[in-house]
Amino acid sequence: MPRPILATIHPQALRHNLDRLRRAVPDAKLWAVVKANAYGHGIERVFEGLRAADGFALLDLQEAERVRALGWRGPILLLEGVFEARDLELCSRLQLWHVVHCEEQIDMLAAHKTQQPHRVFLKMNSGMNRLGFPSAHFRTAYARLQALPQVDEISLMTHFSDSDAARGIAHQLSAFAEASRDLPGERSLANSAAVLRHGRDPAVRADWVRPGIAVYGSAPDFPEHDTAHWQLQPTMTLASRIIGVQQLQPADTVGYGSSFVADAPLRIGVVACGYADGYPRHCTTGTPVLVDGVRTRLVGRVSMDMVTVDLSPVPAAGIGSEAVLWGRSSCGAVLPVDEVARAGGTVAYELLCALAPRVPVVVEA
Repeated sequence: MPRPILATIHPQALRHNLDRLRRAVPDAKLWAVVKANAYGHGIERVFEGLRAADGFALLDLQEAERVRALGWRGPILLLEGVFEARDLELCSRLQLWHVVHCEEQIDMLAAHKTQQPHRVFLKMNSGMNRLGFPSAHFRTAYARLQALPQVDEISLMTHFSDSDAARGIAHQLSAFAEASRDLPGERSLANSAAVLRHGRDPAVRADWVRPGIAVYGSAPDFPEHDTAHWQLQPTMTLASRIIGVQQLQPADTVGYGSSFVADAPLRIGVVACGYADGYPRHCTTGTPVLVDGVRTRLVGRVSMDMVTVDLSPVPAAGIGSEAVLWGRSSCGAVLPVDEVARAGGTVAYELLCALAPRVPVVVEA
């Protein structure tokens, strides 16, 4: 039989999360962000669950082709725009909308020969200091685009750096409002945290919102708020089985480096999952795991193919028992991916995107 590790994608949870986000901004249109192969879930696997979105936002032209091949005829937005002039030909053929964040992209459009003008999203750098035109140059960039016959409708956008944190969004919201004042065109500002935390403000939700991680069941401002607070459901479960059991005596150690030392008799289970499967190596003793739906803890180091867990809370567990590394157990108990990520010193984005190719993936019926 194959190694007993499996990732399961939950389309109903995707639908639920999308609906939850839409209810937070009921009069805005919603991009479902499916960059990085739908945050590691697989575009083809999430498509049905996200079909109710108003559009799909992503980075890669090949991913855009995949979305079109699935039969999607609605908007698709390239969040980083084009990288070279010939990309515009594919934008025309696939009817892609694309972000314009620098002068070079305007130059490419000016030189592009097309019979079908492009829909573009002009991006402002309102304080994130990654992509976008500085506020002082934003209106000039708008004027350049407006003068091009290659450009049809111009929408306006920015990206918040602190929508999940104490600094908040007021400084960027103000900068964007001032730079875009009186300019026509739809607006798009809000990411996951802005949708959930600030979506009641009409200026924040604007015309389009761009939720990413919340679509996939992660709380964007964890640990301040968790998934239960935001009423989000896990969209991926990584589960395996116990393949071995050991009985430790006091002073016995576990795993490489003997980082865990038993201080009392302890029964542990060996789970078929390791860092080669995408489980974070930096997770240490105490990282939560569900065994037969009961919360317990990791003990010792994460190995390439195995982790070890404390079976004290589940005395009936043994070889073949279910071990959920994150997601939903077969009995309904939930281990949010955020908690595992925090134990590993990282964020849920990384865990979901890092699922290894050797892990089989199925879509729940």
